Amino acid sequence: MLGGSKGFNTNRASSSMASGSRISTLLLSMFATFASIYVSGRLWQESQNRVYLIKELDRITGQGQSAISVDDTLKIIACREQQKKLSALETELAAAKQEGFTSKFLTGNDGGHAKKRHLVVIGIMTRFGNKNNRDAVRKAWMGTGAMLKKMENEKGIVARFVIGKSANHGDNLDRGIDNENRQSNDFIILDDLVEGTEDLPKKARLFFAYAADKWDAEFYAKVNDNIYVTIDALGTALAAHFDKPRAYIGCMKSGQVFSEPSHKWYEPDWWKFGDKKSYFRHASGEMYVISRALAKFVSINRSILRTYAHDDVTAGSWFLGLNVLHVDEGKFCCSSWSSVLFGQKLCWKGKIPEFLERFVLGFDLFPELEEANMNRQMELLLLLV
Repeated sequence: MLGGSKGFNTNRASSSMASGSRISTLLLSMFATFASIYVSGRLWQESQNRVYLIKELDRITGQGQSAISVDDTLKIIACREQQKKLSALETELAAAKQEGFTSKFLTGNDGGHAKKRHLVVIGIMTRFGNKNNRDAVRKAWMGTGAMLKKMENEKGIVARFVIGKSANHGDNLDRGIDNENRQSNDFIILDDLVEGTEDLPKKARLFFAYAADKWDAEFYAKVNDNIYVTIDALGTALAAHFDKPRAYIGCMKSGQVFSEPSHKWYEPDWWKFGDKKSYFRHASGEMYVISRALAKFVSINRSILRTYAHDDVTAGSWFLGLNVLHVDEGKFCCSSWSSVLFGQKLCWKGKIPEFLERFVLGFDLFPELEEANMNRQMELLLLLV
């Protein structure tokens, strides 16, 4: 009896546990169902709201299109930035035209050929107080007025004296140069340069930048105002290098680097040139020529090109790391006028006797001479040499 009662109680407990498990499962199923219905309803409501907003946007804008994507938005922003840059360039171009800038490919008013490119632009470095040198250069080979213009038009050679401003802008020194320029019209006055011997490297850099921007030429030359040049010989020498787009032409040399501050040729950056204290190979500063591409390089990079103590070393440093052809041209080693007479050089340092100028510089610059007079002076010249 007791055993039967005990078995009955066990079955009854098992039945109660099974019934409780079914109820829990049912409740969880109902909860999951209600949760699914709730989430689906919210998602449906969100989608309906989105469709409504898109339709309202289309109705208001009248575009009848869907809202743009993120990629399209970025493209529109980029396009607007390009339009701003284009507008800025158009403004700069208009300002440049007002200042007289024209492309070398533009034709004249008569529809003729494009403007001819000059052979060379020569910058003659001069200083305050060197008027005698300038007058001698004008008389010897540069010319003035109609002769200067003839050299530009017929030979393609532009020559200008290059000078900076006085430390006291507008003083007697500046006024003297302004007055001289009004008479001769053969100066490049660098407003950003205070004239001084220590600024010669900067002066050369500013000249090349200015000349490359103002004149379109095959070559650009730097010359000192105590150097005399035979124009025809220069033209012949440069013609041999037309096929060299990056040419650096001159009387190549080296030299000692002086590290003592008291020395006349002291180099503040002496330590950069190594233990042997010798400059790299560069063209003599009395006269050297660079091609059009190199002048443009100087113009574009004028603000970051550094200078050293000497202008010739400075110019050589600009081209040292570039793919440039260094042309060691002996005719650019300016020496005595007698070497020019016999065709060995195209430049010389120091003035020659006045009665010999016609022979050294060439007869074509002095057509007014009679043949008999030239023959008499040639006989005298042969006796002297």
